[in-house]
Amino acid sequence: MPTKTIHIGNVSIGGANPVVIQSMTKTDTRDINATIRQICKLEKAGCEIIRVAVPDLLSAEVLPKIVKNIKIPLIADIHFQWELAVRAMENGASGIRINPGNIGGREGLKKVVMSAKERNIPIRIGVNSGSLDKKWLKKYKGITTEALVGSALEYVKIIEDMGFNLLKISIKAPDIYRTIDSYRLISKKTKYPLHIGVTEAGPVLESAVRSSIALGTLLMDGIGDTIRVSVTGDPKNEILIAKEILQSLNLRNFGPQIISCPTCGRCKVNLIKIVDDFKSKLCTVRCTLLTTPLKVAVMGCVVNGPGEAKEADIGVACGRGSAILFKKGKPTKTIAEKDIVAVLIKEVAKFGEGNI
Repeated sequence: MPTKTIHIGNVSIGGANPVVIQSMTKTDTRDINATIRQICKLEKAGCEIIRVAVPDLLSAEVLPKIVKNIKIPLIADIHFQWELAVRAMENGASGIRINPGNIGGREGLKKVVMSAKERNIPIRIGVNSGSLDKKWLKKYKGITTEALVGSALEYVKIIEDMGFNLLKISIKAPDIYRTIDSYRLISKKTKYPLHIGVTEAGPVLESAVRSSIALGTLLMDGIGDTIRVSVTGDPKNEILIAKEILQSLNLRNFGPQIISCPTCGRCKVNLIKIVDDFKSKLCTVRCTLLTTPLKVAVMGCVVNGPGEAKEADIGVACGRGSAILFKKGKPTKTIAEKDIVAVLIKEVAKFGEGNI
C-alpha cells in the first residue's frame, strides 16, 4: 500500500512518487566551500536530497550560505542538542533528522517539533542499532527487530501527540537480516514514508553487495520511499550504487543500461576497453532524459552474443576485430572494432532524440 506523501523542499516523497536518492556529505560542514563543492558533485551524479552533519552552532550558522549555492534540498542531521535543530530550520534546512531519544528529553523534543510545525518542515525519526534506548534493549534482551521497531513507533506516537505528523522513519543496522526484518515489520504498522539503508555498510565493494541484497529485497517488496547507500569513501559511489539498484529493479530510469559479457578465451576484441570507453562517453549524450528504458548489449563472442544483442534495444556481437550491430533485434551492419564505441554512442543519441 502507498505511504503518506510528504515534501522535503521541492522533492515529493512517499505515495506513488519515485524512490528518491539521498546521500550525506563527508566534509566538515563548517568548511563552506568544501561542503558546497561536494554537494554540487553529488548533484551532478544524481543525488536528489543531501544530508549534512550539524554537530555545533557554527555548523548551523553556515547553512544559509550552503543552501544558497546548491540546487537540492538539504536535511540537517542533529544529535544531542535540540537548539541546533531549531537553528538549522531557521537557517534554511528543508528537513531534519533526529533520534528523539538523544535530543534533550521530552521538552527539547517538543521545541523541535513546534519549530518544524511552524515551518511545515518534515522530521525524520532515525533509530539505529548502535544507539537504541536501554529500556528496549532490556525488554527484548538485545538489539532485535522488535526493539528497533518498538522504539521507532514509540517516538512516532510521542510526536503525533504533540500535533505533528510530517514524519519519515528510518531503522538501520549493519546486519542485513535485521534491517530487512525491521523494515518489513514497521511497514505493516505505519503509513509514514520509510528511508531505507544499511548503516555502516563498509567500503565500496562490501557496501555495494550488502546494500544491494538488503535494499533490493525491500524494494522488491514495495518497501522504501528514499534510499541511501552507505559507503566508507567517496560519496559519489553511494549515488552510483543507488542508481544501479533502482534501475536494475526497473524502479527508475537513469539512461542506458549496459549488458556486457565478462569475456573469456573466445573473445577476439578488447571488450573490456570497449565497454569502459562506451560507459565513459555516455555522458556526452542526453541519457538521463530518455523517457523509456534503453538496453545496450556489448557482447564478446558468438556463443551468447547474437542472442543477447537481439534482446537489447541496441547491441553488438563481436567477432575477430569486428562486430555485428543489432537494432531492435535485427542485424544491420558489420563495424570495425575501432568504430564500435562511436557507433554505439551515435545509436544511443538517435534513440534519445526519438524518445525525449
